[in-house]
Amino acid sequence: QVQLVESGGGLVQAGGSLRLSCAASGRIFDYYTMGWFRRTRGKEREFVGGISWSYGTTSHADSVKGRFTVSRDIAKSTVYLQMNSLKPEDTAVYFCAARPFGPTVATRPGSYDYWGQGTQVTVSS
Repeated sequence: QVQLVESGGGLVQAGGSLRLSCAASGRIFDYYTMGWFRRTRGKEREFVGGISWSYGTTSHADSVKGRFTVSRDIAKSTVYLQMNSLKPEDTAVYFCAARPFGPTVATRPGSYDYWGQGTQVTVSS
């Protein structure tokens, strides 16, 4: 079992930046992929970006390309989501997820087995 804990959320002004962290309780296996999702009030979870743990290859949603970057620190068993040029429409609860038996990054929430509790990101106008 994998336990994930997100952190780094908060309130920022439009155009600002935040860096979210997702810390795993244990060592992530090479065949895992890690994903970031977000949920706006009243909507389903939306894919943001993901990364292959072993290869470091990434995938990002069109809505965040050029602004958000997914990365990982193998030694710290941590995945990051660097968010720049934030917009009010980025306001959501952001979740980290893990999927065994990658290496491809899946975009559907149902493809992931483990989830963190989420961290709130609010972008003001």
